[in-house]
Amino acid sequence: MRVLIASDSFKGSLSSIRVGEAVTEGLKKVFPEAITKVIPIADGGEGTVEALVTANGGRYLIKTVTSPLGEPVKAVMGMLPDGTAVIEMAAASGLPLVPNKKKNPLITTTKGTGELIKIALDEGAKRILIGIGGSATNDGGAGVVQALGARLLDQEGNELSPGGAALANLAKIDVTNLDARLNIVPITVICDVDNPLCGPRGASAVYGPQKGATPEMVNCLDQCLVNFAEKIREQLGIDIQDIPGAGAAGGLGGGLLAFTKAQLKSGTEAILDTIKFDQIIRDYDLVITGEGRIDAQSAFGKVPKGVGTRAQKYGKPVVAIVGSIGEGAEIMYEFGLQAIVPIVNRTMTLEEAMADSYNLLAQATERTFRLIQTGKFLFD
Repeated sequence: MRVLIASDSFKGSLSSIRVGEAVTEGLKKVFPEAITKVIPIADGGEGTVEALVTANGGRYLIKTVTSPLGEPVKAVMGMLPDGTAVIEMAAASGLPLVPNKKKNPLITTTKGTGELIKIALDEGAKRILIGIGGSATNDGGAGVVQALGARLLDQEGNELSPGGAALANLAKIDVTNLDARLNIVPITVICDVDNPLCGPRGASAVYGPQKGATPEMVNCLDQCLVNFAEKIREQLGIDIQDIPGAGAAGGLGGGLLAFTKAQLKSGTEAILDTIKFDQIIRDYDLVITGEGRIDAQSAFGKVPKGVGTRAQKYGKPVVAIVGSIGEGAEIMYEFGLQAIVPIVNRTMTLEEAMADSYNLLAQATERTFRLIQTGKFLFD
């Protein structure tokens, strides 16, 4: 039996690699001679760099860049053997980098993410993948483009200060010194939301509150992004305001579209393409996938859907072993999953389950493969 293990992380408890180790441990108790391969998968958020570096034999770079609050922070990025640079914007501009008492999207900046892009270009990247989940910012990517050489000026010709609120004063965009390598090196933005830049479903309204925005701040930030979009349209001839995904990461999706000619792509699909998943899966009999919680939302670009859909093309069965099962999870059977198995085996709190997630996952995998073994007895 040849088993491919391609799971997302269990957020807050197990990385994709540890998930693979637990599944392998449980599987080997039933089929010790089974051949297994672990491919860590992510959807563009936390774990994207690790997943791609591990799957492709790449290397890590640790660089000091600017945090959302303007302080130095060490950020990890990846370089793959084919020259692809992999960046998680959260490593430089993410919400965990901002203490709760200091959350303020009026002033937080994406400058550090721009610095990572520049480092990738300096390293000779032939292609850049950027996962933009988990941001602490709402500046439309202004910090990114400033770090890459563009100037964002007010009426008096002064450079705008960091943060989303400063965009209210934007009068002129000067791209004279924008890094010319952005015209040569393609950038793919890994994005699994379709929010527009502004309005009721925009960056500020939907994601601003989790970054510390009050209702008054949400209105202010939304108008700031409207002004940003208007100036981009007037001066660069690019209309980003209503593009699906432009509102991702506090408008970073839109900023990257406007200034770097980036393409927005589903995170899971971009990663599966990068690791050449379709070539790998052909050599395996069964696929194990999973995530921390599977529910109706998993049908919108999450790892089990991406893995299941591709496995379905090649007639490969897929079992999802997950932390928990939520409402509407049965829709996932339409996307190549044959079974969904939760790891919880008794009444317990979420905290208890997360603390013991490795053992619970290994045990759930063992139970799953004992059922598969029973099926082999019945139908062989």
